[in-house]
Amino acid sequence: PHVHNAFSARLRDGLLQALEVAVVDPSITEVEVRGRGPSFCSGGDLREFGLFPGPAAAHAIRLERLPARALAAAAGRVTARVHGHCVGAGAELAAFCHRVVAAPDTSFRLPEVAMGLVPGQGGTVSFPRRIGPRRTAWLALSGQPIDAETALAWGLVDEVEAGPTPS
Repeated sequence: PHVHNAFSARLRDGLLQALEVAVVDPSITEVEVRGRGPSFCSGGDLREFGLFPGPAAAHAIRLERLPARALAAAAGRVTARVHGHCVGAGAELAAFCHRVVAAPDTSFRLPEVAMGLVPGQGGTVSFPRRIGPRRTAWLALSGQPIDAETALAWGLVDEVEAGPTPS
């Protein structure tokens, strides 16, 4: 929570492990993905950038350990409850969920292009499915944020919850 749930290798592996249980166990009928603290997820953990042996190795690891695949496999049972910042990997993964419920203070942003990257946790798949290719391109290329109401109007979220932001 103190780093806004930055999407680190540890977080990725823990999320993947939990989702894989849900995928293979049909008795699990509902899964909720949440973030503690002021944000759902601030995107990739910048402290880990450059730690992999090279771009090819980093790409292979991301393909091998991609929670998006497990989210897609269990998607009919997964709800993301997002709040605060929902950036990069966090926004991309939430978009794979069957249902996305946003707190009123939620903002969504895909900042990867400005860093010389492409959305790497499945955003080039999950976002177009929800909001179409043009809006996805605008978000990815501009890096500009959208608020919860815009995300609702566009179809990125299914509901904006009233009430206080979760902590």
